[in-house]
Amino acid sequence: MKHSLVRDTIVETASNLFYQKGYNLTGINEIIREAGVAKATLYSHFKSKEDLCLAYLEFKNTTFLKEIKSFTSKAPKGKKQVLALFDFLKSFFKDKDFNGCWCINTISEIPKDNEKIRKEIKKEKYQLITFIEELVASNFPKLTKKKIPTLAKKIYLLYESAIAESHLHQDPWAIDSAKELCDLILPK
Repeated sequence: MKHSLVRDTIVETASNLFYQKGYNLTGINEIIREAGVAKATLYSHFKSKEDLCLAYLEFKNTTFLKEIKSFTSKAPKGKKQVLALFDFLKSFFKDKDFNGCWCINTISEIPKDNEKIRKEIKKEKYQLITFIEELVASNFPKLTKKKIPTLAKKIYLLYESAIAESHLHQDPWAIDSAKELCDLILPK
């Protein structure tokens, strides 16, 4: 296998295992076995499990941002395009492999002083906030530049709570409720 293909296989395998089983419950030997690579091969790509976790977080986030941007862009401009965030979340929830937010799942498993992983997760959450800001700005051009970040952060909080609660309850009511609340705070 080519170098990048081997790395991609390791990252995708680790991503599936970390997301479904958790970071702490997934061992390196399990990743090696599932990916079909030698231990030396894994360590030639990743110095540690922490480095592999960072690759997992980046992989999930890159895929997520691409998919949510594509999904929301297909909705009609205006309120509907912003509310499509929650429609995307509902389709994500319905996926058979839905296991909540990979960032929150991971942050809950690492020591508080693990700044490397914490920094990556915060970066990814800010990327989501930035995307929501762009979505709000493009759909509500009359909003002042000062109001856009505030509204985006409110929408972000609704989105994040909807992920957590739908995962906890295994029911989409939280997504529906968050969408209704978002509709109330969006400009007319």
